[in-house]
Amino acid sequence: MRNIQAAIIDLYDGYPNQAISSFQHILNTYAANNGLTVNSRVFDLRGKNEVPDTGFDIYISSGGPGSPIESEGSEWEQNYWNLLGAIDTHNQSDAPNKKHVLLVCHSFQLICRQYKLADVNRRTSESYGIMPTAQTEAGKADLVLQGLADNYYVFDSREWQVVNPDMKRFEEIGATLLTIERERTDPNNPRALMAIRFGPYCFATQYHPEVDPADMKARMLTDEYKKHMVDEYGIAKYEEIFADLADPAKIGLTYQTIIPNFLAQALKNQDIPS
Repeated sequence: MRNIQAAIIDLYDGYPNQAISSFQHILNTYAANNGLTVNSRVFDLRGKNEVPDTGFDIYISSGGPGSPIESEGSEWEQNYWNLLGAIDTHNQSDAPNKKHVLLVCHSFQLICRQYKLADVNRRTSESYGIMPTAQTEAGKADLVLQGLADNYYVFDSREWQVVNPDMKRFEEIGATLLTIERERTDPNNPRALMAIRFGPYCFATQYHPEVDPADMKARMLTDEYKKHMVDEYGIAKYEEIFADLADPAKIGLTYQTIIPNFLAQALKNQDIPS
């Protein structure tokens, strides 16, 4: 039985969240369904400056609260770039068993800022809920997105955005834009970038593919979580999200597709030892 080593990089800085446990659950479920074992370890990089080494097969870097700009030059962020640089060096070498990286939300914003791919700025209002997104022609051909509709649904939760892509810069670093935001209500507002591939081994999403609709629906039924959502977003938004969670063609399909497809590509033809 093959044994997978996975590093989960926690960028929540101690902020309460379900994402880290969801990543672990997805890894364990995928392993169980495919005759594998998985050893996952969580690294609190932003809060405790815990940094994984390059001995892992898979790296998943989470979302997180706050500005993706203010941390520029910080110790933890420098360690983050050192790690991603070391992974890239490994992947560009003749070494076997390339290391695959998944970047989510805050991590997506950080790397777009770091590589100067687009403008990273604060939205006029928070985007929160289950939203349709549109695949580019490149997205329609990407293996991680196979099985999703051209306009597929995602769980979006962000106060920041990545907009106005510099396509020349994309070409220079070998990045590919895969998905963009739905049409904005105000046509003067640019559509945000929602998924990007950074070469063959790194896939990044602005949205949260780890959100399990069944788990979220159960949490929304608790009095505490319902009160939080209604106080924050209003009863109409609460009811809209609750109804969308019941539709298997929305984020249920996204949850079952993106990270499992990413893992399948990461492990394809790798000689991971037992």
